[in-house]
Amino acid sequence: MTNVGVDVGGTFTDLVFVAGGRLWTRKVLSTPLDPARGVLEGLADEVWDEEGYQMVHGSTVATNALLERKGARVALITTAGFEDVLEIGRQDRLRLYDLMVDRPPVLVPGSLRFGIRERVDCRGRVLEPLEDESLSPILNHLAAEGVESIAICLLFSYANPSHEARILHRALQLGIPVSASHRILPEYREYERCTTTVVNAYVSPLMDRYLSRLEGEVGKERLRIMQSNGGSISAATARQEAVRTILSGPAGGVVGATSIAREAGFVKVITFDMGGTSTDVSLVDGELGITTEAVIGDLPLRLPFLDIHTVGSGGGSLVWIDEGGALRVGPESAGADPGPVCYGRGEKLTVTDAHLTLGRLDPDRFLGGKMRLEVERAEAAIEAFARQVNLERLRLAEGVVTVANAVMEKAIRVISVERGYDPQEFCLVSFGGAGGLHACALAESLSIPWVLVPLHAGLLSAYGMLVADVVKDYAKTLLSGTATPPFEELEAHVSLLKKQGLHEMKDEGVAEESITTEASLDMRYLGQSYEIRVPFGKDFVSRFHDLHRRSYGYANPIRETEIVTVRLRVKGGTEKPPLANVEEGTADSGAACVGERRIFFEDGWVSAPVFDREALQAANRIGGPALVVEMSATTLIPPGWEGSVDGRGNLLLTRLQP
Repeated sequence: MTNVGVDVGGTFTDLVFVAGGRLWTRKVLSTPLDPARGVLEGLADEVWDEEGYQMVHGSTVATNALLERKGARVALITTAGFEDVLEIGRQDRLRLYDLMVDRPPVLVPGSLRFGIRERVDCRGRVLEPLEDESLSPILNHLAAEGVESIAICLLFSYANPSHEARILHRALQLGIPVSASHRILPEYREYERCTTTVVNAYVSPLMDRYLSRLEGEVGKERLRIMQSNGGSISAATARQEAVRTILSGPAGGVVGATSIAREAGFVKVITFDMGGTSTDVSLVDGELGITTEAVIGDLPLRLPFLDIHTVGSGGGSLVWIDEGGALRVGPESAGADPGPVCYGRGEKLTVTDAHLTLGRLDPDRFLGGKMRLEVERAEAAIEAFARQVNLERLRLAEGVVTVANAVMEKAIRVISVERGYDPQEFCLVSFGGAGGLHACALAESLSIPWVLVPLHAGLLSAYGMLVADVVKDYAKTLLSGTATPPFEELEAHVSLLKKQGLHEMKDEGVAEESITTEASLDMRYLGQSYEIRVPFGKDFVSRFHDLHRRSYGYANPIRETEIVTVRLRVKGGTEKPPLANVEEGTADSGAACVGERRIFFEDGWVSAPVFDREALQAANRIGGPALVVEMSATTLIPPGWEGSVDGRGNLLLTRLQP
């Protein structure tokens, strides 16, 4: 059996194949108008053994549909009087001091939002029963309007879902996708529950069509989908809960980077994934960071996500000048089509073009020599842009890289320094096609002592799909306005969630002996508005006080606490692809040198050796300046830095002592 990890990015589609202890890769240009085509092209030339293959796929279909507002035509059914929750939101201003700011349009227009008379209170007691007859006119109207998907979100349905379940049963008879909040997000906070359910309804039809096409080509039983929480689910589940795939690609990268870093001896890492369109960073202090709050496309989503911070700075990010005359990079990207100028079709300057002009990319070895970069086109574009801003060509190219670094440095500070972590205690794990060109500069500016660049760095997100477990998250809101319930009562709630999780894991095809569970509590002081996550155990109250002190600098042990939500994470262990050992060598890396390039640094042009990553051996050392090239990525080792190769082929970069 061959295991295949697939990550569809904005510029490239990455595929990693593992079978019989052997790992091989492919990288093809993405096909934004038809993402499945790029995946199928990547699979086309492979010859499978008799057992075939199993694919884990990170999809951008849901993400792009939400960001570009190209999802399905959705209707919302909610409790009468609450039809405008999507419009009202939290009344936050997108730009606090902009008096002319416009709120983005909601996903469901007013004409497709319907209130139905029913009422359940916060404890789940029925105050006004649902009359089934009142539903018929609404459903008949939706059928006549040609609605493609329906979202149902009733007030307090997390406490008593009976009314939602009845509406769901009737709505499914229309033969279109229906998303009910008690299935998607049975949790406290009405606005976030409503937006998450609506987003699921908005993207599910597109995901259904996409998966249907893939399944038609690769086979229904061969396909699993990566989630934003760092685990995979079946394609059938992804169809119904497509919102859980919104950040699946970046999640695969964090899982893969953490796994490889742990093998290399690093448990405290900052993952740095710079691709063609964006950069994703995440801090891992021993365990993967999980959050239940994310904002995607200006919409709050309340689901378990790996704690990833994303900025619009990638190799394909466009260079421009703002109204104040300042040089800017991103967030708009050239994407795969037309791509950077040096790809041969693009006309607008990108970060990749700046690197090529500075000699930091080898035009003859890009994508393993399968794609030659057009140096003359890139230099002409740099020259033309430089004349517009009255800068010398090379200084402009340097400025582009510096601005991109500033954007990414700020992103790393957000997840580290601004949260009380010292970057000097962490290792920067750099991956993505462009990450290795910027990693050392970022580490230097943040005083990070180590940079780890895994083998096949440009395909690490696809590799992460293969090491991810099957993961499902469950929650039960207990909010009652009373003091903390006894431990035995909480155990009963955890037990019910565990029963549900074990049943659904078996439906996912996971062997019972590989299943593990991890319970936690969302807690706060009585009267507070937000919670912190506390591991479940008999000492949960004292642990809450300790975590509150660590997070906010104080705790009040005599103050009453409250449990808002009980959570359970269920993991099904998967067989991990083996990491191959590279051949043992010596400190001399000369045999892997394949040429020289002139590279421009601040002090001028220097001659630097170029090394073939696949020819490097364990114990090889490389002093900067140098380039290390592989099919999926290029790593720049600047002056004052040195790289060493470990037994797994990872390149560990450290700054030389002055």
